[in-house]
Amino acid sequence: MAALIYSAIASLDGYVADAEGKFDWSAPDEEVHAYVNDQERPIGTYIYGRKMYDVMKVWQDDGWMGAEPDPVMHDYATIWRAAEKVVVSSTLAEPATPSTRIMSSFDADALRTLVRDAPTDVSIGGPTIAAEALRAGLVDEIGLFLSPVTVGGGLRALPDDLRANLSLLAQRRFANGVVHVRYAVDR
Repeated sequence: MAALIYSAIASLDGYVADAEGKFDWSAPDEEVHAYVNDQERPIGTYIYGRKMYDVMKVWQDDGWMGAEPDPVMHDYATIWRAAEKVVVSSTLAEPATPSTRIMSSFDADALRTLVRDAPTDVSIGGPTIAAEALRAGLVDEIGLFLSPVTVGGGLRALPDDLRANLSLLAQRRFANGVVHVRYAVDR
């Protein structure tokens, strides 16, 4: 059975973007990015909120990566393009990328069915949509890449009003100080 996995890069104090909406401090180096690729490789479907989709759709176009793209970045683009995408948005009329469909609102039952029927794991990206899925009890795993920086405020990786018991599945430390922790959400 497929799992619904929420993964994010966050500051040590728990933010995916700072108070100004910037996340340049979270750019993974080659070692971390290669590991992210390996974590994402088995994902068959990405579920995004509108803002995260707008950030991620850049992976559809090679142009921004330059004439000779970094092999790790090119690998991620290939992984991302191969997956189906579902964007939960009341304002997006048409998808800007292939293999993408729009859900006009968050529907826990429809997402539960999507995950149940998926042949591979499903990822949910973006802290706002992930918060809804976490509150609805849909998320099976949480993976956080904790960056060695504090930003003091902004957009939280996890919602303030969520209580969940977690079981550690894996952890990894990287040379640049990033730590990846992966937890199962206890039901």
